[in-house]
Amino acid sequence: MAGNQPGTRTCTMGGMELDFQLVLLRRMADHNPDLVEDARRTLGASIADMREANKRWQAMARSPRSRTAAARYRSVLGPPERETKRTVGDLECAAWQWPLPLWPTLRFELMVGPGGAAWNEWLVRAPDAPTPRLETYDDLTPWSCTVDEAARAFAPARPLEGTAPTLPHFVGGPPGLTFKVPDGRQVVAEFTWGLLQRTAVIDEPRR
Repeated sequence: MAGNQPGTRTCTMGGMELDFQLVLLRRMADHNPDLVEDARRTLGASIADMREANKRWQAMARSPRSRTAAARYRSVLGPPERETKRTVGDLECAAWQWPLPLWPTLRFELMVGPGGAAWNEWLVRAPDAPTPRLETYDDLTPWSCTVDEAARAFAPARPLEGTAPTLPHFVGGPPGLTFKVPDGRQVVAEFTWGLLQRTAVIDEPRR
């Protein structure tokens, strides 16, 4: 988990970039309040700051005069650090990535469809960052991996019933996966913004 944990210094960033990281944390707070508190302190922000940042983001997203999701993210985060093309089924989209000071080994990725629509919004591993070691259930600690890393490490993983992603828009990838770990236990893993939050064993191997 070390690569995804917030650092110990207060991050230096613009107000809108700070707000966005607080928005991400707000949705993680129910699962991991201690990690979120540490991250919030790293950002030099209070609980009230996080609450107000979330209110501003929701107001921006729901405004009748709101811009497209692509334009909104560019206005908040600036030009993407990296832009690539992706094919999803028969459809092509753009994948934009931004660095976030709070998670230096991750990138926030927006998959952009026609007209600037957001097809997916989640955290992914930075291209030059090492992939976390995921071999056993004990490796699945909060914030240790992204949803695609867990799916690859414990294939075949499948989305939890009722959470399968659909196009054109599904924020953060599937919020839950289920898979078997090497000792035979069936596990569920929950994600927020594509980052692992918690796991549980739902079926023990038969003896």
